[in-house]
Amino acid sequence: MNIENIYGEDKWAALGGFSPIITVFRSFHALTPEMEDIINRDTFPVHFAKNKHIASPLKYNRYIFLILEGAVHGYLKMGNKKITTWIAAENELAGTIRNLWENESSDEYIETIDPVFAIAIPHEMTKLLYENFPIANYVGRKMTEIYFQGASERAYICRLPTALKRYQRFLISYPNLINRVPLKYVASFTGMRLETLSRIRKKAPTEK
Repeated sequence: MNIENIYGEDKWAALGGFSPIITVFRSFHALTPEMEDIINRDTFPVHFAKNKHIASPLKYNRYIFLILEGAVHGYLKMGNKKITTWIAAENELAGTIRNLWENESSDEYIETIDPVFAIAIPHEMTKLLYENFPIANYVGRKMTEIYFQGASERAYICRLPTALKRYQRFLISYPNLINRVPLKYVASFTGMRLETLSRIRKKAPTEK
């Protein structure tokens, strides 16, 4: 799948006149006009249908995505099984975590759970900002810290000894996802069978 800007020069018309990535970066540090010009030039909106791969081992990993609408999950293939390793929804970044920011193929897949509207962030733009603007390195460090914290939490959940404890921790860490994505992805993410998750939910239903 080739990802490209289909909106032309009017790509930011429906989004306030500038890339939402600028708002994200500004939340960490003020940007220079030159940085904002590069971000507006190189990032662009994209749409993906439900159940479509936005990254896979068959594609070079050229982008990371800011999700504005929809949800995705990252997974690895083990034989015929899909093992969900992370889930992301609105206002989160999605990319192949195992080789983040690199233009390389990965053994990781990213698949849309429902229709997704996102902003594509080229890795080449990220490298350009890193090489020319010290502020970009600060912003990148802060964003990497968030990624590391997320990875640490996912590892913690996976190490909990019982399905019930993993489910309870999932509710604490990702309360927005339990009623947001199909349970089969939650079950895979927490390392249990869907039937096990269903039994646990009947005993400990989620709060509304």
